[in-house]
Amino acid sequence: MKMNTRMILALDETDESRALKIADEVADLVDAIKINWPLVLSTSPEMITRLSRMAPVICDFKIADIPNTDRLIVEQVQKRGAAGVIVHAFTGSDSLSAAVKAAEDLDVFVVTEMSHPGGQEFTAPLAERFASMAVEAGASGVIAPATRPESIAKVRRIVGDLLILTPGVGAQGGSASDAISMGADHVIVGRSIYGSPRPREAAERLVEEIQKVIQAP
Repeated sequence: MKMNTRMILALDETDESRALKIADEVADLVDAIKINWPLVLSTSPEMITRLSRMAPVICDFKIADIPNTDRLIVEQVQKRGAAGVIVHAFTGSDSLSAAVKAAEDLDVFVVTEMSHPGGQEFTAPLAERFASMAVEAGASGVIAPATRPESIAKVRRIVGDLLILTPGVGAQGGSASDAISMGADHVIVGRSIYGSPRPREAAERLVEEIQKVIQAP
């Protein structure tokens, strides 16, 4: 996965034309575009392929099923041209391993902790266990919350050189600079960009914030 701007756009739009317009505006400012079920269900799975022509696409489907179903979903995501997929670990090591094994040229990212307040109820207490499972399964990276940056540091100590993608920046209250400082490789930003009347300008401001941290002595 490229690491130019260290930012990923979470494109949670449901309007097809607006989603494509925003993606086109900011594609050169992001290292990937993350899409979720709302956009795919309001358009079609073909949206994965269309967006992948602009930037690498990560399918945030938070796959959480039995091993065979996990495998089937990963295979379909891969056929559509995605670069990565996000999966849950709470379904167990067999399901997680099935997802990783099914991914040939696809990066698999494992959720360690959700970024919303409810994430503290169930995922946070097991975040370090989920991080260890990601390492054992051979995943490409993990998801850790910008809303609780101390969690990023804890997960980094476990996953070593695996990529850490960090959601919760902007609308959820997380800071891009804090996330990078605590060890995140990429920050994931959604509403602060696609909800802005000037998405490109919003993206440029965030990239500048991230670069200041990276270039600091």
